[in-house]
Amino acid sequence: MSDVVPPEVRPKPAVPAKPPNVGAPSPSSSFPPQGLGIGGGGGVCAPPPSGIPVPIGSHSLGHGGGHSVGHGGGHAAVHSGGHGHGSSHSSSGGSTLLGYIGIDTIIEQMRKKTMKTGFDFNIMVAGHSGLGKSTLINTLFKSQVSRRSTGWSRDEKIPKTVEIKSVSHVIEEGGVKMKLTVVDTPGFGDQINNDNCWEPISKYINEQYEKFLKEEVNIARKKRIPDTRVHCCLYFISPTGHSLRQLDIEFMRRLSHSVNIIPVIAKADTMTIEERQEFKQRVRKELEMSGIEFYPQKEFDEDMEDKSDNDKIREAMPFAVVGSDKEYQVNGKRVLGRKTAWGIVEVENPHHCEFAQLRDFLIRSHLQDLKEVTHNIQYETYRAKRLNENGGLWCNLLMSSFLIPPISLSTSSPTSSWHIHISKP
Repeated sequence: MSDVVPPEVRPKPAVPAKPPNVGAPSPSSSFPPQGLGIGGGGGVCAPPPSGIPVPIGSHSLGHGGGHSVGHGGGHAAVHSGGHGHGSSHSSSGGSTLLGYIGIDTIIEQMRKKTMKTGFDFNIMVAGHSGLGKSTLINTLFKSQVSRRSTGWSRDEKIPKTVEIKSVSHVIEEGGVKMKLTVVDTPGFGDQINNDNCWEPISKYINEQYEKFLKEEVNIARKKRIPDTRVHCCLYFISPTGHSLRQLDIEFMRRLSHSVNIIPVIAKADTMTIEERQEFKQRVRKELEMSGIEFYPQKEFDEDMEDKSDNDKIREAMPFAVVGSDKEYQVNGKRVLGRKTAWGIVEVENPHHCEFAQLRDFLIRSHLQDLKEVTHNIQYETYRAKRLNENGGLWCNLLMSSFLIPPISLSTSSPTSSWHIHISKP
């Protein structure tokens, strides 16, 4: 008797279990790789579940369609989208591979491309003068990358208004090149009257979004748009041990929706461990009461694993840090530290400060996520706002590529038709 079950009495196929990872076929395997598809759609049809017998010699042919026609006398739905001859079945849980394809090499391909092109990372530092902003940046990247390290003079006076100054460096590690831009904000919070002193900073951040937006809508745009958008803002909090200043709260509230803010407590070695913990708890409570969300924001957690990891980070923030670009001998090892009358504060020692946690978080685990949140959340929010400000903005941006005078859209009444006005050059 034939093993093929007629279509009318064929049992409903069971959903196959999630397949294990399949590597390259073993040379000693006695089973030939049957059922491989010849795909116009570029796919491999999955083998049928064990509960459905298939005639010997059946084959599959993928066309990129949405159903299967069976040579074996049956019809099967293919969820992954493809014509298949034979009673093959594919579930949304994934298909069992019959041999090594090479999908996993995409990671290596991306790595090679990134190593060739490199990538950009733009970090802003803000806070009172004298909190060690430049020193901490140099310590983070273990090189003289801050503005003060490149031509700053000690005779330089505190500016009367907030200025925005940036300096860029290309740093390389393990064959990976990164263009690092450090944006400094000298003069912030150093005046007698600090009203609206955050406005130049907010303006600079939005200008970078606007620059990227204009490049993006150009007809003949560049293959790779230069990215000057601020991916992260380190906000330095004075180690008062009491509470946040009103300026701190106002700055973070105003800018938290346009840039990823990471608050840090500067010069943590000026406080005892107990004072530091109490101050951290007080700062977190004040930020929560003021409705200020710092990076990583809770609503951006993609899954439970992200939430678990980010919850630990949020509980440890703001990081109490110490920066130093000087080395000292400690127990026969050269370490970065600050020498005091009672000993040496080791910058990278987790028992002395939380610099190592900040570095691991900022560079080793969340650097790419900072860039993605900037592009997908902060920039998209700005982009949507600009394109919705008036009906003719999108046209104006496009026409600027052709040097056509801008237009504006208006109506004489709520029910009348639209009129287009072209400005004279």
